[in-house]
Amino acid sequence: MTPQAPTIFSLQAPKDISLTEIEGELNQIWQSYGITGEDGGLPAATRATTFTLVVYEPEETQYLLAALGFYNGPIDGILGPQMNVALRQAQKKYGLPETGTATPETLAALREEFAKRQGNGAAGDNGSGNSYSLNVASPRIADEIALRNPCRIIALCPIAGEDEGVKAQVSAYCPIQKQSSSTLICCEYITLSGTAAALERVGGMIPALLIGGLPKFLWWKATPDPNNSLFKRLAAICNNVIVDSCNFNKPETDLLSLQELIESSVPLADLNWRRLSAWQELTAEAYDPPRRRAALKEIDRVTIDYEKGNPAQALLFLGWLASRLEWLPVSYQKDSGDYDITRINFVAQDQRQVEAELAGVPVADVGEVMGDLTALRLSSTNPQADCGTVICSETGGCMRMETHGGAQAAGLFQQVSSLSEQKAEALLSQQVQRWGRESLFEESLAVIAQILKLGMN
Repeated sequence: MTPQAPTIFSLQAPKDISLTEIEGELNQIWQSYGITGEDGGLPAATRATTFTLVVYEPEETQYLLAALGFYNGPIDGILGPQMNVALRQAQKKYGLPETGTATPETLAALREEFAKRQGNGAAGDNGSGNSYSLNVASPRIADEIALRNPCRIIALCPIAGEDEGVKAQVSAYCPIQKQSSSTLICCEYITLSGTAAALERVGGMIPALLIGGLPKFLWWKATPDPNNSLFKRLAAICNNVIVDSCNFNKPETDLLSLQELIESSVPLADLNWRRLSAWQELTAEAYDPPRRRAALKEIDRVTIDYEKGNPAQALLFLGWLASRLEWLPVSYQKDSGDYDITRINFVAQDQRQVEAELAGVPVADVGEVMGDLTALRLSSTNPQADCGTVICSETGGCMRMETHGGAQAAGLFQQVSSLSEQKAEALLSQQVQRWGRESLFEESLAVIAQILKLGMN
């Protein structure tokens, strides 16, 4: 059953306009609404006064589903309830396993059907041919953010097909909060769609759409490309560039690209890094007692299990641990199979050898976040050391750790609770409360880069 969406008051439904009319149209929306609302029947509305968020949305799944008539929701790139239903409908129609996720087989079927309809000009199931209207009556990204801050969101939506320039839409809407009925906190939404080349051509006008004097964020939902001219232009004027490494297609290579950007002084933030906070906090708490803190230097075995598919979280956690304990990576080996096993050797400050194993464990039901951690074990080859710790997720449990003898070696068990705040839109709403460079993330990523470069030699 699809959850009930928040109640939205629309000041302006999506309206097609020319690029030169954007600012004037937004001003007109607020002038026509008035300071106290329409005829006093609605509370006053607060216009975007906190920051601008630029979202680069290259993910094609929603476009394909919408063009083929399965989906009529916001093009925000987030696998929400509507997307889940649409994917299951498409999978049922094409005789594929109904996972509700964008599997490679599902994408291939959608692309093939879309190409057929382009070729013969047939109308889609929604009767709109190969085009479709963006229904942003309830955009989930803006909902999460507007509940806390009024802002301006500029969505850049590259599309396939012939280059016909850039189309612009504007809208404004306000989630209605029960706890605050006196003022509507509203978002302004600007959507620019066109081919990637067309968007790059108008890149020079995008800075003019950012609200002057306020923080500016760029959520780049593709893998950041240091050589992409649009990315470089936007990254240079934003206070924070936000990515989500759980969506990287080639995680190891893409994490190296992040390190390259950091070295060029781009202020990066990774939403996937935020997902590790509970694991990091529990690990730190495990060694708070003086005796166990002294035993930290005895750790020489690290095992990290993650959901097979994306090792980014496992690498980020290991990079954080190694940077805190000052371990120097000396070797890297990866074996793919039923389990993706990565073995990394380090040398500690006192020249001890430290061995780490990252295991990509196949799971039956992959969630919205690819590569979530499921368990980790820190231990020592010294049987007298009081450093054994096992931390597990509620869903994954400690079954594999116990099978491999981790339960007997562990002096402390902890469990990471399942957190609803792990979804991208919720993490994003937290991330825009801060900006600038994050030293802990950057130090961890530097270690990851050292590890991954060993595998390239």
